[in-house]
Amino acid sequence: MTYEELKTFISQQMSLSHVYQPVMLKTLLENNGRANSETIAAQILAKDPTQLQYYVDRVKNMVGRVLTKERGVTEREGDDYVLKGFTTLSQSQINVLITLCDARLEEYEAAREGKQWEHRDRTRKPISGSVRYQVIKRAKTRCEACGISLEERNLEVDHIVPKSLGGKDDISNYQALCYLCNANKGNRDDTNFTETADIYGTRQTDCLFCKIQGSERVIAENTLSYLIEDAYPVTIGHSLVIPKRHVADYFGLTQAEINATNQLLTERKEQLMSSDSSITGFNVGMNCGEDAGQTIFHCHIHLIPRRKGDVSDATGGVRGVIPDKANYKK
Repeated sequence: MTYEELKTFISQQMSLSHVYQPVMLKTLLENNGRANSETIAAQILAKDPTQLQYYVDRVKNMVGRVLTKERGVTEREGDDYVLKGFTTLSQSQINVLITLCDARLEEYEAAREGKQWEHRDRTRKPISGSVRYQVIKRAKTRCEACGISLEERNLEVDHIVPKSLGGKDDISNYQALCYLCNANKGNRDDTNFTETADIYGTRQTDCLFCKIQGSERVIAENTLSYLIEDAYPVTIGHSLVIPKRHVADYFGLTQAEINATNQLLTERKEQLMSSDSSITGFNVGMNCGEDAGQTIFHCHIHLIPRRKGDVSDATGGVRGVIPDKANYKK
């Protein structure tokens, strides 16, 4: 391309949906028109404040604290770290110490065989753009850990139950986390992940809904929940969505389980409506506690298809759990 063509493209035609295009072109211009993908990626990385903030946090709360408070090698002055005794060192001594740091780095990297960054590797779990969109949309464009908005910090899709502990690649096992929360989660001790897996594996031997899992009654399932037809349906298509974990009622569900049960509710609703044109509405509800009518104390959510004229007066819907309060218009 000519100078004028490049000038026109950069100033008028180049898409600015993100920083990528101008950063890449600038990198090429600064490197005699050629640069490999790693060089370009490094320049994009330098423009990402969330990446920088992650390592600022690591300096303040990890390495800076250890070297300053625990080892006494450095001291802190405001936001600066100062190497104790530096002013007494000659340049040759500084060079020797730098060489020793490099040697220790090489020793560590050789021992770890490149695995020191494994917890930060985003390429291990490729997630399609369409699935990422669904997960972030479900999270209302906010981090499901700290609540920060997508507009303030990039969101990533994370496995709730890690794949190393049996977590599956399905949308019910994904959550939207901002870059910092996802990175911090990745740095936690493995026992935290084990505890998470153990929680979701909770079953009770004398519970009907724990026993049904894996049986022929199951119509659909995902990582954390499953769906069956109600054994005593009040309408045709009456279904139950049940978390796999033994948990007493809806208020004991984790956010991940709410996501999983909502997924099955939505899928079942769409399947029923596509196969039965007489369905014109739904009741969705659960009984929480004996006095609310719960008889099986393992959370289950009712999805009840409704049809025009299936009762003489449908006013009030779920208010009908107390019959004389259903029609509030009277």
